[in-house]
Amino acid sequence: MFLTRLIYTSTIAPSFSADSIEEILVTARRNNSRNNVTGMLCFNRKYFLQCLEGSRTAVNNTYHNILNDPRHSHIIMLDYKEIVTREYAEWSMGYMPESGFTAGLNLKFSGTPGFNPYEMLGESAQQMMLAMKEIVPSKNKC
Repeated sequence: MFLTRLIYTSTIAPSFSADSIEEILVTARRNNSRNNVTGMLCFNRKYFLQCLEGSRTAVNNTYHNILNDPRHSHIIMLDYKEIVTREYAEWSMGYMPESGFTAGLNLKFSGTPGFNPYEMLGESAQQMMLAMKEIVPSKNKC
């Protein structure tokens, strides 16, 4: 089995509702646990940035489901590569909402303190998520 990491960004679609983020997290955690996919989701009420790790087949199938999810629009793959180890092995889907902690990290890994993953390199997005991983609240580590 080859491990892969996929990082993508998307914009919320008009069909996105106030309950959508919780629905996404519950579904992702259930499905990812079943399919041995791990990762992290960052969200600021406008943009998603997500990292998925697992077998090539499981990650590709998960990404295919996201591409067909009406809550996402303008989906762009930022990075896709084979990896030798997972960075998020303990999480079926960690979650980092925008907070005061993230502004400095946005500036460190992109051109502005605002969160806009469309303006990031895939490697910058990965490094930012790894830095966020250290400050994710324990209730969001699932």
